[in-house]
Amino acid sequence: MSTYVYGITTSSHPALPADMGGIGEPARPVRVLKQGELAALVSDAPEGLRPKRRELLAHSNVLAEAGAAGCVLPMRFGSVAPDDDAVSSVLAERSEHYRERLTALDGKVEYNVKATHAEEAVLHRVLAGNPEIRALTEANRQSGGGSYDQRLHLGEMVVAAVKAQEAEDATDVRHTLEPAADAVSVGPGSSGWLANVSFLVDRDGAGTFLTAVEQLRSGHPHLELRVNGPLPPYSFVEPGAESAGE
Repeated sequence: MSTYVYGITTSSHPALPADMGGIGEPARPVRVLKQGELAALVSDAPEGLRPKRRELLAHSNVLAEAGAAGCVLPMRFGSVAPDDDAVSSVLAERSEHYRERLTALDGKVEYNVKATHAEEAVLHRVLAGNPEIRALTEANRQSGGGSYDQRLHLGEMVVAAVKAQEAEDATDVRHTLEPAADAVSVGPGSSGWLANVSFLVDRDGAGTFLTAVEQLRSGHPHLELRVNGPLPPYSFVEPGAESAGE
């Protein structure tokens, strides 16, 4: 049977509750698969696994329970290996990497921040900061709306100004928050967000980070921020995230 992997920790990590259940219906018992100094939190993988709410919560609950007792490298939902031996082989092959990551992420949590524009507020900001757009808007108004070409030109100017504002605000989001973080990982781009950034934060210093978020909100009222965390440090399991300040 395939083996589902929740996360990786040290072999000396405190034991999980004996009745800890994971994904599946009924819930598959979670067990610890040890290999040298490392251990994987695993269970049997059910057939036809889908990212349903119950399964996502079960995955998160296992990581939350284990993470409360010490550092765990979280695996993404759906991490399945052919069997236990395959998991043990990966632990052995990548032992140095996983031990380095466990040391680097000890006591750390992840906060993901997504930002988008409040449409009316950003249009007001663009108009207030661009005399040419204001002048053309007023000229079109006085001429009964302007010609098709004039309206098209105005629309193109507004779109360009909003895109420039998006780039500026994306930079502001990162630069305002990264002093309160140890590392930064920029997420994949999306048409729904102007910024999608994860920050690695000391668990004990989360208050400082959240204060910085509120300062960002108050200084950028045209931004809508969605903050998700504290999370296991999913974005930092693999090296490649930038140290804050780089």
